[in-house]
Amino acid sequence: MALSRKGGNVRLPPEVNRILYIRNLPYKITAEEMYDIFGKYGAIRQIRVGNTPDTKGTAFVVYEDIFDAKNACDHLSGFNVCNRYLVVLYYQANKAFKKTDDVKKQEEITKMKQKYGLTTPERK
Repeated sequence: MALSRKGGNVRLPPEVNRILYIRNLPYKITAEEMYDIFGKYGAIRQIRVGNTPDTKGTAFVVYEDIFDAKNACDHLSGFNVCNRYLVVLYYQANKAFKKTDDVKKQEEITKMKQKYGLTTPERK
C-alpha cells in the first residue's frame, strides 16, 4: 500500500509504477525536450530515448515518485507533440521480456528433443 503526500492511505492499481514507457514520439525529439514535457509533473530520475531503428519513437521516463508518474501518465496520454499523439503506458517488465522468454523456451524444447531423440510431426 502506498502513502500519498497528503498523509492518507491511497491504494494504486498494481500496474502503476515509477517507470513510464512512451510510444509514438517524433524521431527528432531530444532528451531536453522530453525533460521539458515530462518534468512538469515531478522530479525525473532518468530519461532514455530510443536511438536504434527498432526503438526510435519510444522512450522510458523514470520518476522519483510513483504519484508523479501516475499524474504524468494521466495527463500526457494523448498529448500532441509535433502533430503526433503520445501513447504513455506504465512499464511492465513481464510483458517486455515475454518474447525473449518464448524463444528461450523453444530452444530448450529443441535441445530436449535432440537429447532424447524425440521427433514430433510438423504442424501445417
